Amino acid sequence: VIHIAIVVGGYSASRDVITLVKSVLFYRNQPLHFHFITDTSAKVVLSKVFLTWQLMQVDTSFYNIKSVKKEIAWIPNRHYSGVYGLMKLILITILPNSLSKVIVLDTDLTFNANIAGLWYYFRNITGDKALGLVENQSNWYLGKLWKNYAPWPALGRGFNTGVMLVKLSKLRRNKWNFIWKAVTEKQLKIFPYTTLADQDVINAVIKSYPQLVYRLPCNWNIQLSDNTLSEIIHWNSPKKIKVNNKHISYFRNIYQTFIEMDGNLLRRKILGCEKSIPTLASSIKSDKNDPCYEFKIERHVSHRIHPYFLDHNYHPSDNYDVTLATHLSIDRLQMLDSLAEYWNGPMSIALYITDRDVPNLRSFIQFSTNLSNRKNIGYHIIYAQGQYYPVNKLRNIALDYVNTAYVFLLDIDFLPSLNSYQNLRNILSRQDDLNKIALIVPAFETQRYRVDFPKSKVKLIELLNKQEIFTFRYHLYAKAHSPTNYTKWQMANKTYQVHTNYI
Repeated sequence: VIHIAIVVGGYSASRDVITLVKSVLFYRNQPLHFHFITDTSAKVVLSKVFLTWQLMQVDTSFYNIKSVKKEIAWIPNRHYSGVYGLMKLILITILPNSLSKVIVLDTDLTFNANIAGLWYYFRNITGDKALGLVENQSNWYLGKLWKNYAPWPALGRGFNTGVMLVKLSKLRRNKWNFIWKAVTEKQLKIFPYTTLADQDVINAVIKSYPQLVYRLPCNWNIQLSDNTLSEIIHWNSPKKIKVNNKHISYFRNIYQTFIEMDGNLLRRKILGCEKSIPTLASSIKSDKNDPCYEFKIERHVSHRIHPYFLDHNYHPSDNYDVTLATHLSIDRLQMLDSLAEYWNGPMSIALYITDRDVPNLRSFIQFSTNLSNRKNIGYHIIYAQGQYYPVNKLRNIALDYVNTAYVFLLDIDFLPSLNSYQNLRNILSRQDDLNKIALIVPAFETQRYRVDFPKSKVKLIELLNKQEIFTFRYHLYAKAHSPTNYTKWQMANKTYQVHTNYI
């Protein structure tokens, strides 16, 4: 089993690490065990991703940084990764004592070969050596990039810590935690902070203890930044894939390939050769002549789920908050933009899309004036599989990630009235007891391609009388919609009770 440790903090890193994992899975031919060192949000995302991915011969373990954060929080650090960029210093504290060696990776990597080839180099980490690293491929530690710049000490050009082979057992025996802390305290008397987080500290340690390091071949960490000297795939710049490098087109294409790769293809079995592997259809007892046969098969499809695909930061401040929950496919993405214009409250969105749709989704949200700056929208991807749109599953997933006391369940082709979020909050705050009570919001529809959206109840009734809009599906399914009592609603100026035997 190949053991891999990755520090993942926040929703963005949780998204980026999936591309790395895809590239590792694509080339691997051995069982893998991923050790994720995470905050709470990253664990929520990644535990769901791997649970629903159902990868063959892949295990995961999660370690929360909260209990160990104090061990490195004292180090002043200006790297964009924040405290997460220092976590690799305390791997022997975080990972179990039973684990003797591990490959440590940054999230911004893309593999272009079998990771087993990297694992092989542990055979060369003998004697006093405990770390396998690739030399840094810029002049950063030579102090030649800018005038009046003084980097932390390093051995020659120094080493990049985005890819590390770590003999944990040796570090424990050599009292690693004492060594790096002593070196850091000494250097902080000279330098006010770290610029490259753990990399500065580890290079300073290697400068004092050069016997610890084994030099890996440079092809195992091709560092792409503005200052890279080699032809070498590590997006070790804040610019990531927008970096200015002469080889960027070639490596960006590789990266894009794994972003868009269908993750379902990576569920394959890698060891052994089973004589007979039952298919989904053969494992379900059902008559193929049954008109519902295909629906019954689809019921057992295991969809991959990636919750909180984009940054999310919303916590309800009271007990009257309402989240709008809906679901959609990629062809209805434009409706989401309109929905966000009319609803400024929190939303939980289940999106049924393919891996290939992901770049289009991100681009659409990035350039939408109604969506780009919103952090109160949870985007939850359900990767398309099978031939039917799993409407109930999507609705339930959107509901699973609602964190307010109330939910406004809405299909994507509906638009709420202006100020409906605040109006619903006001109504809820005035109710004494809403236990087992649903608040019915009257629905209307139009057959026209374009219609002036009514901005008041008076205008809506006017359009209703002109028959430019109609009560929603009232004549098609009266049992469902007649209890709304639209006639009473037109005259009402406050909420009223309705009774129904149908839901």
